[in-house]
Amino acid sequence: MSEHIGLIEQRKAKRLLLAQQKKPPTQLLERPWISIKDDGPTQFSVKIMTWNLLAQCLVRRELFPTSDCLKAHQREHLIHEEIERQDADILCLQEVDRLEKLCPMLEKAGYSHQYASGPNKKHGCLIAFKSSLFSLSEHKIVFYDDEEISPDGTPMQKIGQSFVTRNIGLIVGLQRLDNPDLGITVATTHLFWHPRYTYERARQVGILKREVTRFGQSDSLRQRWPSVLAGDFNFTPPDPAYSLLTRTTLLPEHEEYLRPSYVVHRSVDSTVPLSPSQPAAADADEGGGAEAQDPDRVITNARMASPSDGLLDSVGLVKLYSESPEARSAYDAALSRFLQLEPGQEVPIYGSTPERNIDPAHPGFHEPAYTSYTHYWKSVLDYIFVLESDKVDARFTGVLAPLPGNALEPGLPQKAICGSDHLPLVTEVRFNSL
Repeated sequence: MSEHIGLIEQRKAKRLLLAQQKKPPTQLLERPWISIKDDGPTQFSVKIMTWNLLAQCLVRRELFPTSDCLKAHQREHLIHEEIERQDADILCLQEVDRLEKLCPMLEKAGYSHQYASGPNKKHGCLIAFKSSLFSLSEHKIVFYDDEEISPDGTPMQKIGQSFVTRNIGLIVGLQRLDNPDLGITVATTHLFWHPRYTYERARQVGILKREVTRFGQSDSLRQRWPSVLAGDFNFTPPDPAYSLLTRTTLLPEHEEYLRPSYVVHRSVDSTVPLSPSQPAAADADEGGGAEAQDPDRVITNARMASPSDGLLDSVGLVKLYSESPEARSAYDAALSRFLQLEPGQEVPIYGSTPERNIDPAHPGFHEPAYTSYTHYWKSVLDYIFVLESDKVDARFTGVLAPLPGNALEPGLPQKAICGSDHLPLVTEVRFNSL
């Protein structure tokens, strides 16, 4: 009997060894951790990561001609390794598919999770959290296409949208296991991809910020918890939505940037005629990095909006955003503070890239130089925000260092750099009740 058991164990060990040998070896690029000195009082700290994984169902070779890892078996172990390496307490993931592969890995790494997707979408958003630290108290899915932004008018006017996008936001309340009075509200989202629909993205993130605030206020415990928004927002720091999020204001140049996006697409108004040689389905074809293929893509199958459509003007947008607290970007705040404390250090930030014309005093100047870097598209689209609060103080004490463009050539995904076309963002934030 003992010989039989020994033989079984030998065979088991051999299978494990063969499995390890079959696992592709990786040499993922190491990213240093930037620490920011902080001596303030702390009730608890949390490490948060956000990452657009590039859904496999959206990958097309023509979008990533220089990538050396587009097949699932080439990318997935890179993504899993990065998640394990960063070892964040909370993960906010977008473009998540192939759950049968990702979820067992997350469970093995000690995470529980909540997943949601838009109607008839093959990928979605996922929030994972260390089950040794948090329990899920409640969750909510925000369907942007159904959310009202005005109290009056017809159902269409109350919603005030320019495009039926099927995008969502996912909100969770996470309660600390070591102290049930403490916790955190976390939201993740992937906003509409089309580069010309500036208004629709501003509408969507305004709704998300409002709903996160309502979610927090709906429970006596959560009222005292901090709130985090993290994800792929598909806009850059100079965008009107970034200004609305962080300052609740719109400058004249923001209003000018918004103006061409005040349209109503055929998905909202079926009477809009089809544009020649442009099927309406193509407008919703996000594709993996679709904005990368054609950042100058024009609006088609749409008409100019009229007041009766209910789209919010600049005054209305400011009012929508004023219903909830302003947001502070983890990377913008942390890197600004770090460079004040260490003025001789070189960090690849958004404002230091020569072709970008942004005032150093403008919010967003200290965002990473890039969060998405492909052959066609190189930009900043991903963020981690904390909502300002008079009940909780939030201090960013570290971030995963940004990478310069020359380290990302010839364009993501790359086996030796990153398994997605987006880079993960990671921050450590300390909270203390006021």
